[in-house]
Amino acid sequence: MQTFVLAGGCFWCLDAVYRTLQGVSDVVSGYTGGSTTNPSYEAVCTGRTGHAEAVAVTFDPDVIPADVILDVFFTLHDPRQLNRQGNDVGTQYRSAMFYASAEQRALFEESVTRAAELWDGPVATEIAPLEDFYPAEQYHQDFFAKNPGQGYCMAVALPKVNKVRKSFSSYVKAA
Repeated sequence: MQTFVLAGGCFWCLDAVYRTLQGVSDVVSGYTGGSTTNPSYEAVCTGRTGHAEAVAVTFDPDVIPADVILDVFFTLHDPRQLNRQGNDVGTQYRSAMFYASAEQRALFEESVTRAAELWDGPVATEIAPLEDFYPAEQYHQDFFAKNPGQGYCMAVALPKVNKVRKSFSSYVKAA
């Protein structure tokens, strides 16, 4: 098993998408990349903690290759936007990849190169060492599945889930 910590806007969207993929055994929404110890959602939302909303995606690379996990990441958000995703604005919504090893750093750098070929414009995704990862409050875990009719889920998360399901259909779990 391998775990990548990725940030690409609101963690509800990343969580929702990765949970649909074969070989993904766990997704934990949380906070990383900042200076505040054990921050709350409210504190992270201020943008003053330095943390990004992120997910820790644990997967089996024999079922779903690491490159696919990373290509999904660059499909479900716009990596050209600095410190925002759509209407979610602030450093807490930045595009970032947090590596736990030199091998992960190399994989992340290669994926940014691939993403730059797909997107028109420079990729603003930060690649940084993983320090502390703080799991978000329980109500944020698997938020999309627990709140499918919620406005943000319908307007923002669902289109991203559908886009990834279409683009990576061979890796989507059977319904």
